[in-house]
Amino acid sequence: MITVHVKLFAVYQEAYQAPGIDLELPDDAAVGVVLDAVMATHPELDMWRSHTRFGVNFQFVPPETPLHHGDEVVLIPPVSGG
Repeated sequence: MITVHVKLFAVYQEAYQAPGIDLELPDDAAVGVVLDAVMATHPELDMWRSHTRFGVNFQFVPPETPLHHGDEVVLIPPVSGG
């Protein structure tokens, strides 16, 4: 098992009422598994699934990117502002 820290922004942070969470995942987990775990706990966020981008250790990555113990994962939903 590996542990990753997930930084939450916007709708994800609102749902969890926290700036981040730690997740324990299987050794062979890819970054997309993080989104699955978040959605399992908060299914109301599913509407953002196809619009969320991923970052691992300060780099944008595709959902199939393998994770390693201690990685920092960022879920980036679409944002707007003025």
